[in-house]
Amino acid sequence: MGKVLVCDDEKDIVSALKIYLNSDGYEVECAYNGMEAVDKVKSCDIDLVLLDIMMPGMDGVTALSRIREISNVPVIFLTAKGEDTDKILGLNVGADDYVTKPFNPVELLARVRSQLRRYKMLGSATVNTDSGVYRHGGIELDDNIKKTSVDGEEVNLTKTEYEILLYFIRNKGKVLSPKQIYKEVWHEDPYGTENTVAVHIRHLREKIEIDPADPRYIKVVWGYGYMMEE
Repeated sequence: MGKVLVCDDEKDIVSALKIYLNSDGYEVECAYNGMEAVDKVKSCDIDLVLLDIMMPGMDGVTALSRIREISNVPVIFLTAKGEDTDKILGLNVGADDYVTKPFNPVELLARVRSQLRRYKMLGSATVNTDSGVYRHGGIELDDNIKKTSVDGEEVNLTKTEYEILLYFIRNKGKVLSPKQIYKEVWHEDPYGTENTVAVHIRHLREKIEIDPADPRYIKVVWGYGYMMEE
């Protein structure tokens, strides 16, 4: 099923999550602070990380920034607050999803399965060109090795950012609504997802655009969504 790293400074939460995940067939590694989480990602073959935001010492945001230097493994943030600012912060620093405490075990397991499914699908994605290499302007995306470069410089994208960019390149010239993007990339029903899509696109623009405020590639079509022009 996969190996999941659970990191939270509250040991009761880690124990509960381990029980839920083990019962669903997952192997579980445990960590209790951000530094331990980073070390586990380095030393273990981790398929997904459940990472608390608020921890003493190295918090989840800092830990994720360190993880992103070495891995694009899916990360789901665990947050004790239901405020949008915490969710957006998590997405901005490279998280793939979030779950608010107290969490529903059924929902959490569904999100874990969804992220792992996307992670594994990306590794065996079918491409529409013979070579598997897509080019658009200064963007080159090699889907054989999941490598992206812009103007000759390699760009480190998260799995979610990569899938969004691939979806745009495969649909150049088409207007894509936030709901379409969410359904294609997250493989879930797109209810109340506009904020999530907007945050990921903003983060993607920061990596591929010279001036994210005046993008060359991913344009806004007001009232409809986004488009990558031909």
